[in-house]
Amino acid sequence: MDKIRVLIADDQRLLAEGIRSVIETSDAIEVVGIASDGAEALSMMQENVPDVVLMDIRMPNMNGVVATKEIKASYPQVKVLILTTFDDSDYILNALNNGASGYLLKDIGAAALIEAIKNTHAGDTILPSKIAQKIVSAAKMVSNDKEIKLKKLFGLSDREAEIALMLYDGFTNRQIASALKLSEGTSRNYISAIYMKLSCDSRAAAIQKMKEIF
Repeated sequence: MDKIRVLIADDQRLLAEGIRSVIETSDAIEVVGIASDGAEALSMMQENVPDVVLMDIRMPNMNGVVATKEIKASYPQVKVLILTTFDDSDYILNALNNGASGYLLKDIGAAALIEAIKNTHAGDTILPSKIAQKIVSAAKMVSNDKEIKLKKLFGLSDREAEIALMLYDGFTNRQIASALKLSEGTSRNYISAIYMKLSCDSRAAAIQKMKEIF
C-alpha cells in the first residue's frame, strides 16, 4: 500500500524536524518535505504534490490560513491539517472556511497525531472536542449579536428575534414550529408579526433586510 505523503509547513525548523521524526515512526506515512512558510510550501508543491499538508498558522511571508486557501484552489485533492499552538476561534473558523480538513493543537500526543493524519487522508474532519467547543461558542456569540441587533432596531421580542434568525438561516414554517414546539398557526402568527415590525411583506424581503444589518 502506498504511504501517505506529508508536507510540513512550519517556520520553527527544530519543531518541524521533531514532527517529522514522530510521524515517520508510522510505516504508513512519509514526509516529502519541510517548508518554512506558506509560500515555500506552495513552491515545493509544484514539483512534489503531497497527500496531506500539516500547516502551522503563524508564519512569515504567507500564514497558514492564506496558504490553505491557495493550496485548496490549486490542489483541491490535497488535505490540509492545521497543527498549531493557537486555539483562537477566529483562526479556527478562518482555516476551516478556507478549506482546512481539521485543526489540531501542538500538545497532541504522537499516536493521536499519526491517527489524525490517517483519518484526514481518509476524508474525515479532525476537530478535538476542545476546538469544537470554541467553534460552538463563537457561533453563539455571532447569533447573540444578531438577536440584539434585531431587538434594538425593530423592537422584536426574544422569541421573535429567535424565529427571525431561523427564517434567515432557511428554516421553513413547519421546521420552526417543530423545533420550538409551537403549533404551525402560532409559528405563522410570530412570522407575520416579524414581517410587520421589519416593514416587509415576504420572507425574501425580510431576509434581505436582515442581510443589510448583519
